[in-house]
Amino acid sequence: MLKVYGLKVSYFTGKLEAYLRYKEIPYEFCPMTGREFMRTIPEKTGAMQMPAVELPDGRWMTDTSPMIDWFEAQHPNPPILPDDPAQAFLCRLIEDYADEWLWRPAMHYRWSYPLSSKLLARQISDAMGREINAPGFLKRRRTEKRQKHNFVDRDGVTPETRTHVEGSYLKLLDMLEAIFQVRPFLLGERPTLADIGLMGPLFRHFAMDPVPGILMRENASGVMAWVYRVWNARASRTGGDLVSGIPDDLLPLLRELAQTHLEALNANALAWQAGDARHGMTIQGTAYRDIQTSQYRVWCLEKLQAHYHALDEATRTGLDPVLQSTGILDPLLRHSEVESKYANAESAPFGKSLPVFAEIRN
Repeated sequence: MLKVYGLKVSYFTGKLEAYLRYKEIPYEFCPMTGREFMRTIPEKTGAMQMPAVELPDGRWMTDTSPMIDWFEAQHPNPPILPDDPAQAFLCRLIEDYADEWLWRPAMHYRWSYPLSSKLLARQISDAMGREINAPGFLKRRRTEKRQKHNFVDRDGVTPETRTHVEGSYLKLLDMLEAIFQVRPFLLGERPTLADIGLMGPLFRHFAMDPVPGILMRENASGVMAWVYRVWNARASRTGGDLVSGIPDDLLPLLRELAQTHLEALNANALAWQAGDARHGMTIQGTAYRDIQTSQYRVWCLEKLQAHYHALDEATRTGLDPVLQSTGILDPLLRHSEVESKYANAESAPFGKSLPVFAEIRN
């Protein structure tokens, strides 16, 4: 049985677990200790991040997107990607938006509000700080300070951007609520990669953390029901058809994705190309400043471009009008010349992984 190392409050651990549960792939959950996170996991995977997976043959993996692709090759039925290549491409886009853009509001809601931050600091320090010989209140205070500094203060969340950051979540609730009043999953009667991708922020952060959880329960109960519907889904009993084509109620989400996530990826790519360690960007009229430039997110843009170019001509002919009308096509292809130079890209999820953030301050 494969082992999944992570935490039950972890963004990406929840995403991977939702996938494994749906596919009914047996796994052993191993709560990650501080020693493992700081030493063992970087030694085995090259990056201090969770979840990490140890296979029965002794190989290690990390990074949920390539891990899911690898598992799909081993367990192809039923597929998590739609047979329709246009739908499959949009699933890739939504997964990347959930992984990278929604990270900012998820971390903000967790660490900027004491109602959430005090609870999560206790849960994380109790789980990962058992080996640290220090008073509990000091471990909790250090956890809270470290997380907020690295993933909120240093990621562009300021009094000037806070309204926009929170608006990304509130708009997402409205867009998803409209969809889940009509069908149980984003594209029909069963989950796809788009649903699994959105489980990262929407399950372990937005639904479970106190402050965003209250907003979801009170204002988007259909989204709350969807979160636990995905968590409860099993391929052997959650069947049914997907919709045909691109449903109209998905278009607002695609427009939001284009205006936020893809523009952020472009700003990051240009900064990477220029050799700038930190950069700014203007998203939907809001100016963000002093954001850490990420080599990993250049790779994210490369992958999305590669998935688009891999579509056959007939698929692109049918899909391009949707991508143009939602504003996706231009930012998707605007900077195709920028290269991430991720040396181990072809071996992912094995080999030395590329961390999302090169600099994490303790």
